[in-house]
Amino acid sequence: MPDIVLAFEVHQPYRLDARARDKLLELAASGRRAGLEELERLYFDVELTERVFRKVSSRCYRPATELFLRLLDEHEGFRVSYSFSGVLLEQAERWDPDLLDLFAQVARHKRCEVLGQTYFHSLAYLISRSEFVEQVEEHRRLVRDLLGAEPRVFENTELIYDNGVAELAERMGFRAVVTEGVERLLGWRSPNYVYRAKGLGIRVLLRNYRLSDDVGFRFASRDWDQYPLTAGKYASWLAATSGQLVLIFIDYETVGEHYPRETGIFEFFEWLPREAEARGLRFATPSEVVERYEPVGEIDAPEPVSWADLERDLSAWLGNAMQRLAFERESRLEALVKAVGDPKLLRLWRLLSISDHYYYMSTKGGGPGEVHSYFSPYPTPYHAFYAFLSAISDFEARVVEAAEPGPLALRWLAPLPEEKAFRFYKREGVPLPHAARSGLDLLEAVKRVPAASLEFHVERGHLAEWLRSALGDPEAASAVEALRGVKGEELRERLLAALGGALARALDATASS
Repeated sequence: MPDIVLAFEVHQPYRLDARARDKLLELAASGRRAGLEELERLYFDVELTERVFRKVSSRCYRPATELFLRLLDEHEGFRVSYSFSGVLLEQAERWDPDLLDLFAQVARHKRCEVLGQTYFHSLAYLISRSEFVEQVEEHRRLVRDLLGAEPRVFENTELIYDNGVAELAERMGFRAVVTEGVERLLGWRSPNYVYRAKGLGIRVLLRNYRLSDDVGFRFASRDWDQYPLTAGKYASWLAATSGQLVLIFIDYETVGEHYPRETGIFEFFEWLPREAEARGLRFATPSEVVERYEPVGEIDAPEPVSWADLERDLSAWLGNAMQRLAFERESRLEALVKAVGDPKLLRLWRLLSISDHYYYMSTKGGGPGEVHSYFSPYPTPYHAFYAFLSAISDFEARVVEAAEPGPLALRWLAPLPEEKAFRFYKREGVPLPHAARSGLDLLEAVKRVPAASLEFHVERGHLAEWLRSALGDPEAASAVEALRGVKGEELRERLLAALGGALARALDATASS
């Protein structure tokens, strides 16, 4: 019989304030402009976020964590794992230190494992590899400092995964990465085995979404032909499942918030360990199954998958024009925010990368649409988009103002005439739909274009010549010329670092002049 891996996603976002634009205009009308330290409270509805946190804490986080701590102590064979977002841990530290202590107790339990993720539960991987790594490392430090745990297994935001996620997770020292057991990854194969990422040593553990959703989505559905779901019935299903493991991964809020205590959800988990033991089942942490079993094959994910909606792709966050526009405005600010170097601006920018902002803008219908609406604090997706635009528009102006661009920096920031744009080619005579009219455009394009195109332009000196003649930055041109001979994703990363450094130098030159 398979090992049972029970894992919970624990996350609450900071919610953008639909009144942000009005509040900023009221301040301006009074003759006062908000300082950087005030912007977080102006952009985000901190009072609403606190109310939601305290409600969920009383109904789920506190009683559920007390329950699982007791089950860990009472059942030697029981295991549980958690993936806490950094912003959720921030909220616990800020508004409920006793809950944070409970989280630390369960995290340090010898039969519990804490997973790594992005600090801001963000779309950082889709912004840039460097931002992704920075957020994951920041999350790792927070978990170590607040919970006393060291993540060894990684779960990207909402289980978003492709081959690049596995590569970066392995580079950061993780032993395994968790994602959705979607059919387009598996084909005829089962999710209930340990796999290896394509061409790498890191293991891939796959969520059994059918058995997970039996608890996460169908538990209290009276229309379901298996209602009511008891611990004994569920343990029988697990025992009848073939494979090395069954990964049950659900939102923690399932226990007490999505399904109130009256539904029997606490009794379900109270009885699950003993019903599993009675059937000869054992629980395991992700690290234990990685140690216990050899991989049976490779997982190749050239395109991203996730656990969201029926499509299990990126459409929950980037499926419509509003979402894509919002994400483009957010992601293109990365280089400028980092070049300015103000920690307050960087934190605000990262708070705007929280995946929930984009999730609330979804216009899907049917069942997925109902789920998006259930979680959203806004009347419609268009209100969510307006709240984001209010914040990002003001933020863009603040960043440019903080940069105080001089002549060289302006050449990096200001769009050139269309005829002077840099146009990317895959190879000679094969154009790509990517162009750059400024240094910032170039940085954004370098994140997106195929690595073969970057190799083509660097080797032939096209990029260096454009930086030298169109942008008037010979130092940046020389830095790019030094990358001849570098290939693939390494070239992309080093090119982004060189260009980002050039932008920072341009801004530093402005500040010192």
